[in-house]
Amino acid sequence: MSYENLKLEKGMYRQEGMTFTQVLESLDPSDNYRGTALEGTDAFQRQLKRFGIRAKGPGSSSVEKFFRTMDSAVLFPEYIARTVRVGMEENDILPSIVATTTVIDSMDYRSIYSEPTEEDKALRDVEEGAAIPATQVKTKDHLVHLTKRGRMLVASYEAVRFQKLDLFSVMLRQIGAYIQKMQMKDAVEVLMNGDGNDNAAAAFKVGTAPISGTAGTLGYEQLVEFWGQFDPYTMNTLLMSTGTMTKVLKIEELQNPLTGLNFQGTGKLTTPLGAQLHRTSAVADGTIIGLDSRYALELVRAGDVLVEYDKLIDRQLERAAITSISGFGKICDGAAAVLTI
Repeated sequence: MSYENLKLEKGMYRQEGMTFTQVLESLDPSDNYRGTALEGTDAFQRQLKRFGIRAKGPGSSSVEKFFRTMDSAVLFPEYIARTVRVGMEENDILPSIVATTTVIDSMDYRSIYSEPTEEDKALRDVEEGAAIPATQVKTKDHLVHLTKRGRMLVASYEAVRFQKLDLFSVMLRQIGAYIQKMQMKDAVEVLMNGDGNDNAAAAFKVGTAPISGTAGTLGYEQLVEFWGQFDPYTMNTLLMSTGTMTKVLKIEELQNPLTGLNFQGTGKLTTPLGAQLHRTSAVADGTIIGLDSRYALELVRAGDVLVEYDKLIDRQLERAAITSISGFGKICDGAAAVLTI
């Protein structure tokens, strides 16, 4: 069936276990367009082309073009969801701190964990006939707490119908950025205080053993001592506020030419300890979160970005909710720690 002849309807958003785009792809597979001018487009993008809707760039269409026909109106909620996702992905540091992402289709999720003893961590020879050391993988006692984050789109159709999609998308990306910021706050909360399974991060304080120095000050020695607390993990990521990062970047040992050139040329920050620095307002001033991003955190998503498609298709933009449901779980104890200056 050609993409130009598809019948679009609201029911495509209600297919269990499938997104709207997946439903479109099942009816209009992208593999059919290899070697053609439409190669590289997905089924949703081909529908935009069908109705002459230009979503971005010079000459972008107005919002009302989605509502010229009932079929094209069905595309509007997916356009909203995709644009919000773009805003969530802009400057998103979650992929840099999450070890794995799990997508579920329910509101209940119980993760697994491994808590090796010192005996389990020891490297021992296995003699012939002897038992092989075991790593126990257990189910957590408490469910991962999922939180709905979102914003309400409040606008009358008359107010936005003549607006260009390029401008309208800026508002939608802002909604996505807000959702991402709240999810980052949730991630920091779990890293520091655990996910309800008695697995809060180890807490250290400058001036209190094993961290030397004087409370309120931070030097290279304290960072090295903090780094040393992660064995057998590797502290490869640091999260901190803008104020704390300013203090870190003023440490003499971090002001070497290579660090400066890397920062000036790419905007990426590294330290002699090999850890990536990430600035986030989700961490309080005077606090540094160190983690091994390969083992510390699991992101759990209950589906994708959700929009109230019925309202949007029927031009009822007033108070149309755009939400994302997610939560975080700790994976390995010891893979994250907190340093208070």
